[in-house]
Amino acid sequence: MKTKKILRQISILALVLLGAVTSVKAQYLLNSDSAFKAGAANSGRIWGYAFSDYYFKGHSDSLGRGGSNQYTGIPKNRSAFQSRRIYLGYDYNITTKFSAELLLAAEDNFPAGEPAPTSSTSGDELLNNKLSFYIKLANIRWKNVWKGTDLVVGQVATPSFPLLTEKVWNYRSIERTITDIRRTPSYDMGITLQGVFDPATKNFGYDVMVGNGSSAKPEADNFKWFYGDVYGYFLNKKLVVDLYADYERLHWTPTWHNSRQMLKGFIAYNSAANAKGMNPGTGFTIGVEGFVNNLKQDLTVTPIAAPSTPTNIDNVANGISFYVHGDIVKTKLRFFARYDMYNPTTKINNNVYSKYIANTGNYNDGSFGAAGSNSNPDDTYKQEFLTLGLDFTPAKNVHIMPNIWYNHYASQLANVTGAAKGDYDMVYRMTFYYVFGK
Repeated sequence: MKTKKILRQISILALVLLGAVTSVKAQYLLNSDSAFKAGAANSGRIWGYAFSDYYFKGHSDSLGRGGSNQYTGIPKNRSAFQSRRIYLGYDYNITTKFSAELLLAAEDNFPAGEPAPTSSTSGDELLNNKLSFYIKLANIRWKNVWKGTDLVVGQVATPSFPLLTEKVWNYRSIERTITDIRRTPSYDMGITLQGVFDPATKNFGYDVMVGNGSSAKPEADNFKWFYGDVYGYFLNKKLVVDLYADYERLHWTPTWHNSRQMLKGFIAYNSAANAKGMNPGTGFTIGVEGFVNNLKQDLTVTPIAAPSTPTNIDNVANGISFYVHGDIVKTKLRFFARYDMYNPTTKINNNVYSKYIANTGNYNDGSFGAAGSNSNPDDTYKQEFLTLGLDFTPAKNVHIMPNIWYNHYASQLANVTGAAKGDYDMVYRMTFYYVFGK
């Protein structure tokens, strides 16, 4: 009898252990990356990436121009190791129809290396100068709310550039896209539709969104940002054409109707594309992206003629970016180069006006003025940006990239000479970039 009891207990224990092993195995399978990619219910993955640099500031613009550019205000001969972005994300399939996304980000302070509190409000430094994570994305996706279209609600990537143009540029670890530099939101709190017109081939698609326009910060006004984007792939998806537009009211009073409205176009060719889409990390890629931002009643000008009363006029800012990247040794060594031109205002008339003040953030700077003060700031200066470098990949998802970062500034004001007329920032960098979980 005692022997039978012992055997029965051993059998029960064996069954419990078998169940536990099976449960752990099933849980592992459900939470594996392959199960997640297949859209299996209750499957998820942790992923992330980071890029950092060792930089040396070879030359510094003597007037500290550039606004929130990466190296504005950093003195000549400064060198440092710096993390510019750290991502930690978790994606989860709740069911085959619903998925959730959470992304934490710790990104650079602007300008780089400047201590709090002078610039902490524009970056991610705490009051003790330590870098901190914040919630960048947090949303739920309803897949195929109708065939070929997903509905996404929450803090989500906008249609502006992260869904397409940034991916084709492929070197966010080196620099933002030209509209990202101007801080067009890459993410926002709102509701969006992301879809294709032809689900079978996915050659033509669209993204539309309504958001707060405040990215990760709470809404502070009654105005919403409207985003819209349509795109098409051609030549077996080797060529992509993208058209984007957005609109937001900034101030809307009986005496001041202030708003912004961007139009952007993008075209790129990738030799490594196939039926699944472009693969800008291999082959040869060339792209052009340009924008015009119509800033209604956004430029405050002071007439030369008496009584010289400041008044608001419409402003137009524009920019264009050209880039190329490609293989030198396939899967091991690539090159990249990019050149941007940016003009914050096309409304300069120095025969009529003596002063120009832009009112919208990231299209104004006022970094210098008469006698070294901001009493007469300059929001007119054009910028030319250049970067080029090599991309060495010793292992998949690991990149070591020597590169240069150059930005030139040139005022459009009358009777400006010397450094005010033209000066530049020059930075030499070794960039380190790695991806995990994808």
